[in-house]
Amino acid sequence: MIDWVGFIPAAILVSLIPGANQLLGLSNAVRHGTTYALAGIAGRLSAFVVLIGLVVVGLGALLATSATALALIKWVGVAYLTWIGISCLRRAWRAPIASAAPAAAGRQGLRPLVVNEFVVALSNPKAMLLFAALLPQFTSASGTAAGTQIALLGATYLAIELIVGFGYIAVGSGIGATAISAGTLRKIDLGSGVCFLSLAGLLAVDDVTA
Repeated sequence: MIDWVGFIPAAILVSLIPGANQLLGLSNAVRHGTTYALAGIAGRLSAFVVLIGLVVVGLGALLATSATALALIKWVGVAYLTWIGISCLRRAWRAPIASAAPAAAGRQGLRPLVVNEFVVALSNPKAMLLFAALLPQFTSASGTAAGTQIALLGATYLAIELIVGFGYIAVGSGIGATAISAGTLRKIDLGSGVCFLSLAGLLAVDDVTA
């Protein structure tokens, strides 16, 4: 039996906590608008589907207890967050554009935003640990039945993550729709860069195996 009463509040709380993906969705909405930011969320949820699938088939527990695997995932995440942070800082220090309206992703299309969110989510060892530790707590079944219930819990978490992601995007789109000045947009990029580098630093010093 699934403990929905305990799971729903826990899932909402976890998804509300600002993290790299939520910050990325907010930034995408400010710079590119709602449609592009939503495409980014699709990449994030796809990564979560992979992680939840690993938990369902039992590999999540193995990865969660493998120091080598967690360390590898951790440093890939650190490197990718650092790259995103530096990219934001480089964009911030370029000459301000004449128009500060949300800029479409242009010739690159949606793919870079989707890939960014996917890699950030998949390379976060905390996400793997979260799903491996959180989902099984709210099911009392075993064997095949446990896998089915974990899949249902995972699907519910994805729905909650999507709704919360909509909230972050709404805030970002609202900021972008106000025709903010080029200088303010530059400050947003600067702040985003600092935040991503800070997240990379925190992940680097965090002992994910503890």
